[in-house]
Amino acid sequence: MANLNRMQISVIGAGTCSESTASLSYEVGRHLALNNCVLLCGGLGGVMEHAAKGVKENGGQTIGILPGFDISDANPYIDIAVPTGMSHARNIIVVRSGMACIAVEGSYGTLSEIAIALKLNKPVIGLNTWDISPDIIKAVNPEDAVKEAIAQIKNRY
Repeated sequence: MANLNRMQISVIGAGTCSESTASLSYEVGRHLALNNCVLLCGGLGGVMEHAAKGVKENGGQTIGILPGFDISDANPYIDIAVPTGMSHARNIIVVRSGMACIAVEGSYGTLSEIAIALKLNKPVIGLNTWDISPDIIKAVNPEDAVKEAIAQIKNRY
C-alpha cells in the first residue's frame, strides 16, 4: 500500500524555460512542499530546477533522476541524485516513480513523459502544457495542479 502521508509527485517540463514558466514551476514546488509531497524530476535546469527550488525553500525533499553518469549534473536543489546514464530513456523512471505527474508547459521530452504516464495509467495534470488527450487534467494554477494531483492519488491508492 502506498504511503499517502508522503506522496511522490513527478514534475515534468523543459530544461530551459521563460521567467513566467519558472515562476509557475517554483509555485508548483512550493505547494508540493506545503503538502508534504516529495518532488521527483529530471534533476536538471528549467522547470526541474525551479520546481526543486520551490520545494527546498519551503522545507520539502527532492529527487532528481539524471540522464547522465555524474551526480554533479544535478541542479543545486536536488537532495537525492540518481545518475542513470540513460539519456532520455530516464523519462520512464521519472514518470514511473511518481504517483502522479504535473506537466508544466514543456517541449518534446515533456511530451514523451506525458505519453508514458498516460500509457501507464498515471494521472497527468497539465499546467499550460500539451493538449494531446482528454485524460490530461487541466489545472488553472500551480496550487490547483498540486491539489488535483493529490486528489487523483487518493482516488487511486
